[in-house]
Amino acid sequence: MALNATALPRCCPPGATVFLTWRLYGALPRGWCDRARALPDSGHAFAQTDRLLDMANRGPLWLRDQRIASLVAIALELGERHQLYDRFAWVVMPNHVHVVMRPHRPMPVVMKYIADATEGPANRLLGRSGNPFWQRETYERCIHTADEFHRVVQYVEHNPVRANLARSKADWTWSSAGLWQTRAQRHAAAAGQP
Repeated sequence: MALNATALPRCCPPGATVFLTWRLYGALPRGWCDRARALPDSGHAFAQTDRLLDMANRGPLWLRDQRIASLVAIALELGERHQLYDRFAWVVMPNHVHVVMRPHRPMPVVMKYIADATEGPANRLLGRSGNPFWQRETYERCIHTADEFHRVVQYVEHNPVRANLARSKADWTWSSAGLWQTRAQRHAAAAGQP
């Protein structure tokens, strides 16, 4: 089952910077999305949903498996190298992913790339081939100002700290602020890349 860019709100013009969130299939309790949609606005719904995902200690938590988190991190890196988007911030949490990006292709193309690059390989590693991995629905929010951009980047990079998974943002391997970035920079330097 591929990821769809079925976003709330769905009003990002081409070239806009986007805050994108998607989650593992079954990561939220049944009926949660209907309850969240009844909240006053999409911002409240997102905040409560993200809090629930951050505190989950059961349900699918496949992204805490380093092999799976690495697949997602590599796919995000390769998507940027293939010029599908520019990434500004990202984090892989145990059951969901946040990315701040500027897509260069339509969101359905970007999401299909990410799903194709991760779903099959992750399911094979987990011994669950043929099962849904990602929830189809994504959350997408257009970022309009520099202030908002900085707030969202901080939100994304501090997500592991808020969820009590790391003491500092730099301690979380699977993020733009964490050890993954340091390792990627060391690897690029060793390969003679900028």
